[in-house]
Amino acid sequence: MKKSSKGRYTFLITVLLVVIAVFVYRLVQWQIVQSDYYENIAMTSASYTVATDAIRGEIYDKNGVDLAVNVTGYRVVINKLYVREDRLNEVIDRLLTVINECGEKWNDELPIAVDDKGNYSFISDREDDIELIKSKDNLNMNPYSSAGECMERLIDKYECRSYDKKRQRDIISVRYNMERTGFSGSQPYVFSDSVSEKNMSVIAERLQDEKSVTTESTAVRTYTNGSIAPHIVGVTGLISAEEYKELKDKGYGYTDILGKTGVESAFEGYLRGEGGERTYEVDSVGNINIISTKNSKPGDNVYLTLDARLQKSATKALAEAVKEANTNAKESGEKHSGEDCTGAAVVVLNVKDFSVLAAASYPGFDLSKYYTDYEKLSSDKRIPLYNRAFDGALAPGSTYKPMVASAALQEKVIKPDTTIKCESIYTKGGLRLRCMSYHDSINMYEAIEKSCNVYFAETGRLLGIDKMDKYAKRFGLGVRTGVEIGESSGTLAGPEFSREMGSEWYETSVSPAAIGQSDNQFTPLQLATYVATIANDGTRLKTHVVDRIVSYDGKEVLKTEPTVVEKVGIDVNNLKQVQKAMNMATSSYDALSDFNMQIAGKTGTAENIGSDHANFICYAPYDKPEIAIAVMVEHGGKSTVAVNVGKKILNAYFYGKGLQEIPETNKDGTVGEQKNKN
Repeated sequence: MKKSSKGRYTFLITVLLVVIAVFVYRLVQWQIVQSDYYENIAMTSASYTVATDAIRGEIYDKNGVDLAVNVTGYRVVINKLYVREDRLNEVIDRLLTVINECGEKWNDELPIAVDDKGNYSFISDREDDIELIKSKDNLNMNPYSSAGECMERLIDKYECRSYDKKRQRDIISVRYNMERTGFSGSQPYVFSDSVSEKNMSVIAERLQDEKSVTTESTAVRTYTNGSIAPHIVGVTGLISAEEYKELKDKGYGYTDILGKTGVESAFEGYLRGEGGERTYEVDSVGNINIISTKNSKPGDNVYLTLDARLQKSATKALAEAVKEANTNAKESGEKHSGEDCTGAAVVVLNVKDFSVLAAASYPGFDLSKYYTDYEKLSSDKRIPLYNRAFDGALAPGSTYKPMVASAALQEKVIKPDTTIKCESIYTKGGLRLRCMSYHDSINMYEAIEKSCNVYFAETGRLLGIDKMDKYAKRFGLGVRTGVEIGESSGTLAGPEFSREMGSEWYETSVSPAAIGQSDNQFTPLQLATYVATIANDGTRLKTHVVDRIVSYDGKEVLKTEPTVVEKVGIDVNNLKQVQKAMNMATSSYDALSDFNMQIAGKTGTAENIGSDHANFICYAPYDKPEIAIAVMVEHGGKSTVAVNVGKKILNAYFYGKGLQEIPETNKDGTVGEQKNKN
């Protein structure tokens, strides 16, 4: 056994020595004997792979109306493969001269300005960029270093002291941004990302002898109907440093564009597409050839559930509502009657599948001017960038009462004909809740029709907060609806929320909660989902804003199907009684007295600091529901302001269906007010 083991060890050692000898021999061959040969190969050629952009998928409304599409644009690019480092300033100087004479813009990211006297200063509101340029990774300067001190360091770094101060500053801006974006043989630099077709030709002609500068066609994101649904569609933008760190492993580059908000962001994975590649070979004398090309793959097109025509009508109706509230206040001369109304929102759902037909927020903005107007938009006190339709949670007021009635009927706290006496004030538990009128003995139907606070304060007390909140969540109140883009979860009054706020919940608070006050705050999206659930006999579907996704070649990638989220657990017969009461309510509203269609709905005025919020929920037709609407007018004062918005949307939706006359269309494409058939 010992002799056998010793033989095996000897054999293994011999094999190992032979392998090592072979490696040593090849190393000597490569490094010494054939060094000239392999050095010549290295000097003979080098290859560089340059990524090419993918065409971004487009966004349309349900009928194919353009919302975010691509048009051909032109950009100016500097390719490092064609220019030596010692000529870079010369090339940039020439390019700056030509592009400035053409009146085009170039990508200027340096946070330092120079005035006519040659004085340097940091550009205001660029604190992050200023900190970055002084950082250890860049100039490695003290935080208190001046703009002039930074420029001196940059002038030496980029060897451009021979130019005048203004041209020095501009060359440095380009060089600094080149460095930040990884300018290399594999990463060309986009000098200008938007030049006109006319000037593209001029630039190409005047710099035709400069191979490092090229003009390229590119797909430019364009919002031809940018004011239709800006908060829903969203915007794209250049990838940030933080986003790049997070996404670089997914193939994103320094200069990539990606969705920042709305559908552009939520469906980035579909819209982005796949970039291509172009591989160059550079030989020892500088000749450059393209040796391979991989084509890019366009992104998918996203079709929303929105109806652009209805969306326009909704936006116009909201603008008119704010104006109406202001006018009411001026005519009444009373404080807190609508004079502070500046914003409103509405959401319209298809009852059959809970798709969002319209989701308007006022004031809005134009996506095509988002970046040029951003400073003005972000400082506007009316906060036009805020998506009130999906994020603007307000007290619902009496629009909450149909939910309370439904829950109370199911829990057998009341019957439809149960009466409660209203003497215009509710005092149980030490409360003093006022009602709009003296109703005497009133049943559930009348309580919803006349919006009796006393009836629902007492019903809420009998029901209890736990059961009330249980059903509210099932209806989609105080919870997210599931819509694909960002939304607020709102606030549901009760012990759970009080604990989150570090406060104590008192049982007497259940009565204010039952009339849509206390801590209750819901979004128009939630209210629309809630009323659509009532119309759908208690089945809540997933609310959604995307209808389908289609590849660039027309093949369907994804189709959104109705998805059941919740069965509210209320007998259909109980819901039918609430629906009947809601129909009685809308039949009593003066604003809807001339409307020739049966509607079910409920108004609500919610108390707060300033004028009351004006709210309205409804669905129509009453006997065969098609759409559900939720309107919230901030500080609207009177609920009729919100009802008028709902009425205009109903007119716009039902025209041409044999129910309403076809209204005139305004110049901007919106549908105006029209008369009903007699």
